[in-house]
Amino acid sequence: MNAKIVATCISTNKGERKTPVELVELRKEHGIIGDAHAGDWHRQISLLASESIAKMQALGLDVDSGDFAENLTTEGIDLVNLPIGTRLKVGETLLEVTQIGKECHNRCAIYEQAGDCVMPKEGIFARVIEAGIIKPGDTVIRL
Repeated sequence: MNAKIVATCISTNKGERKTPVELVELRKEHGIIGDAHAGDWHRQISLLASESIAKMQALGLDVDSGDFAENLTTEGIDLVNLPIGTRLKVGETLLEVTQIGKECHNRCAIYEQAGDCVMPKEGIFARVIEAGIIKPGDTVIRL
């Protein structure tokens, strides 16, 4: 199975779930135009596998793409085992993996509901090397 983008999501504020949108536009060394997490830092884009979301659904949670504040929901690629520095061709763009997982400083609503949250362990972060558009259905190719 080819890896692909299942959903593209943004939020106007940090610390909230993201909303799925038709497409996102990425700016080089910035992130998604209009997203709260964009900026000049190493976590410009967040990615989470739909397979990770399915784990939380199996625990009985009513969650979907964007609910873990991820920008890109993927399918068919083992994100958490990609080495730092891995480059991914996603749609028209080129991303570079900068971080695997993150420290969760306070227990989010998802953790409170399920007793666990996948983003700190299975979410990854990247910076934008080449700008462009990403939309659901675009392929994800590890370079």
